[in-house]
Amino acid sequence: MDPRRRAFVPRLSRRGGRLLLAAPFALIAVVTVVDVVVPPEVHLGPFLIAAPAVTASFAGPRMTAFVGAVAVLAQSTVAVARTSLTDLNHTYQIVALVLISIIATFFAYLRERDESRVTRLRSIAHAAQSVVLRPLPHRSGSLRIASVYLAAEEEAQMGGDLYAAARTAHGTRLLIGDARGKGLDAISEASLVLGAFRVTAVRETDLPELVGHLEAGVGSAEDSGGGPEAGSGVDGTVDGTEEAFVTALVLDVPDREPVVRLVNCGHPPPLLLREGRVIPLDTADASPPLGLSDVLTPEVTVETFPFDVGDVLLLYTDGVVEARDGSRAFYPLEERLTAWVGYDPPTLLGRLRADLQAYAGGHLGDDAALVAVQRLAPEP
Repeated sequence: MDPRRRAFVPRLSRRGGRLLLAAPFALIAVVTVVDVVVPPEVHLGPFLIAAPAVTASFAGPRMTAFVGAVAVLAQSTVAVARTSLTDLNHTYQIVALVLISIIATFFAYLRERDESRVTRLRSIAHAAQSVVLRPLPHRSGSLRIASVYLAAEEEAQMGGDLYAAARTAHGTRLLIGDARGKGLDAISEASLVLGAFRVTAVRETDLPELVGHLEAGVGSAEDSGGGPEAGSGVDGTVDGTEEAFVTALVLDVPDREPVVRLVNCGHPPPLLLREGRVIPLDTADASPPLGLSDVLTPEVTVETFPFDVGDVLLLYTDGVVEARDGSRAFYPLEERLTAWVGYDPPTLLGRLRADLQAYAGGHLGDDAALVAVQRLAPEP
């Protein structure tokens, strides 16, 4: 089957799809038989209109037209069996059935065209995602890495959440962030931060300088018309317009030292999984989110935490901890992680992803990104 055609088939099993397609034909058969045997003053022919109308909701225009033609043939058979094709009542029923079948076929065509358009947009979104949000490497030096991106909207492939990794001469640098808002503005901010990180992270610059480049990347969007240009207030607004900013974690993991150095720019702290415990790496002096340098004085503080062989570091965005269940309770991330301490990054994220989606009932309120990093023994 043509891949584009697969989008037009309902998301059912093959057996369920065949049963669904059999329904209009079963309806035609039942109405035809009953209409022939009931008394002459009872007319069930109008019920045949339902067959092409229902078919248009799940099948393409050709199948809808075919079902309509079968329904017209059935109505003609009833007319011949009961009176004749020239009988005025049956003639009107046949004409009405033909018109309804034509209309249903047209709507099936429109639905199929729109679904084809959505399929193309999804393909474009996949291509854009592969360019903007590139997959993280499975290995980087002495690190094993796994990542997951969960879009809040089913049709969306990415939003404002972001992550990236860059290899330097002495280690690996990691970035995870969350651009404020949703839609194209958030994606634009995310792409600028990712671009600045990829250009500067590979250089031998310290973390404060790297964060400065990321800050400049967010500011360039505002200066080019992508955001406010007037003075801002501490509430993150500019003359009533919301200010753009990005929360972020920037990490440097050296190959030969059992530590991780990080700068927290208003982002949820990473969690260290070690020896059956889940340890939040809270920073004493968090920096403001990227893009708020005009509002808050940026004081970039680098903090160092132990990160030894076998340890796993979990980075995440607030879409994870803000997921809610049916009672509106937030997802207890640290509590759930205690059951999975000791798992490797792919297994950990697989368990966490399934548990998070089940907890939220299959629908997240916001995009969520997850990155798990495990330090392995250095290669000799």
